[in-house]
Amino acid sequence: MSLEESIKMTVEGCGAQLYDIVTTKENDKNIYRVYITTKGGVSLDKCAEISRLISPILDVEEPMSGNYNLEVSSPGIERKLKKIEHFKASVGEKVKIKDTTSEVYKGELLKADDEKIIVKTEFTQEEISYDSILAASTYFEW
Repeated sequence: MSLEESIKMTVEGCGAQLYDIVTTKENDKNIYRVYITTKGGVSLDKCAEISRLISPILDVEEPMSGNYNLEVSSPGIERKLKKIEHFKASVGEKVKIKDTTSEVYKGELLKADDEKIIVKTEFTQEEISYDSILAASTYFEW
């Protein structure tokens, strides 16, 4: 079983879903971030519970060389969309998509299936295949 599969099982055992795992470096510190989602939102207590359960797994299967900090949190209201499941779960939300031609589409995600998405922009509806997406995220208009 891979490290990600072990983390996913642990997260699901706590009544949450694994959204993404990201490794990054901030202020010369390595960070191993585990993003989770739950129906009704992610609480601080849920993050702490999952962090306590994941920590021993990471002691056995180190995810990064050297010292690192483990962070467990919600992906937030403005989050990256990487997997088909992310797009499907975000139907009805505002999205920003950059494609392989450097075109940027902003609008409402109307549909997401296994091959493509449909975004309603200010003037039109755009059909975009997953393989032409360079970057995608949800956004919130304040």
